[in-house]
Amino acid sequence: MDGGSLGTGLSFNDFFLAVLIGNLILGIYTSFLGYIGASTGLSTHLLARFSFGTKGSWLPSALLGGTQVGWFGVGVAMFAIPVQRATGIDTNTLIIISGLLMTGTVYFGIKALMVLSAIAVPAIAVLGSYSVLTAVDSVGGLAELKLIQPETPMDFSVALAMVVGSFVSAGTLTADFVRFGKKPAGAVLITMIAFFIGNSLMFIFGAAGAAATGQADISDVMIAQGLLIPAIIVLGLNIWTTNENALYASGLGFSNITGRSSTTMSIINGLVGTLFALWLYNNFVGWLTFLSTAIPPIGGVIIADFILNRKRYHDFANAQFKEVNWAGIIAVAVGVAAGKFIPGIVPLNAVLGGAICYAVLNPILNKKTAIAQEA
Repeated sequence: MDGGSLGTGLSFNDFFLAVLIGNLILGIYTSFLGYIGASTGLSTHLLARFSFGTKGSWLPSALLGGTQVGWFGVGVAMFAIPVQRATGIDTNTLIIISGLLMTGTVYFGIKALMVLSAIAVPAIAVLGSYSVLTAVDSVGGLAELKLIQPETPMDFSVALAMVVGSFVSAGTLTADFVRFGKKPAGAVLITMIAFFIGNSLMFIFGAAGAAATGQADISDVMIAQGLLIPAIIVLGLNIWTTNENALYASGLGFSNITGRSSTTMSIINGLVGTLFALWLYNNFVGWLTFLSTAIPPIGGVIIADFILNRKRYHDFANAQFKEVNWAGIIAVAVGVAAGKFIPGIVPLNAVLGGAICYAVLNPILNKKTAIAQEA
């Protein structure tokens, strides 16, 4: 949908420039987190204990977990509403069935994600590519597509923020998925491929058809192209994989807070997201906008602490944590302010604001702890 918005709001050259720059920033940011995850074997929420403290880590866990539950509910509704328009099946029935199916899959954990992705990713790639080729052909070729000018031009800085913001929230949870990697270098490579190349392709899939048809939603584009059944399939698979990742990540987050198993929390989160799917779809945009500013500083703080205190991460079982590390909490608040008030790319400013503030503040507030550890 972001790709569709960019496709209808930017010229051909500006679109590719925004997508490549934005996803390069996103790839570098997530690669840092991927390296940390694979180096330590720890989830994002366990990593947060080093920089936020045991109870202080509840803040990032709540923000990250809450975002993913919200995204799950929004995703269920995003599937049900266009399918209802296309088929006439009751929206609430579609929400309940699809929500329960998506929740049921997460019970099987990371293995289910691997199987589902092995099916979904090639299907999305094939159908997305076919949609792009159809769109190019419908306007008379690539040269004609390049000539299409947006009716309502989008500011380039807004477009860049949209590209980075498209996955910066879930990208902050990168460690949750690549912590099983055998080598940190492999995790970095996979992460760069996923966020730089893979995410760029997703934008292209959305933009080409949008530019040709004037509609931003990929499902509407494919329906306009006479691809009703493939549209339902690609929409369902796309949202299913995203929602499975959201539930898995949210389960880890709320497990850190409650002490219950991540599988149990994932199932509870899925039921909550399904129950409030329509409400979330209609009211969650403002909350997500806030969280897109609030979440990047968390990643910045985790990266900064790992760079500055890497030796602490070698032995998690015997590591000593503060209950609350106020340097991390304050750094997140500063990062949010940097994203909101400093001109530029909002998520990037938020990441750098949080990281720099933590690097300065942590040694000052925890000077005694540092001296004790050195002794």
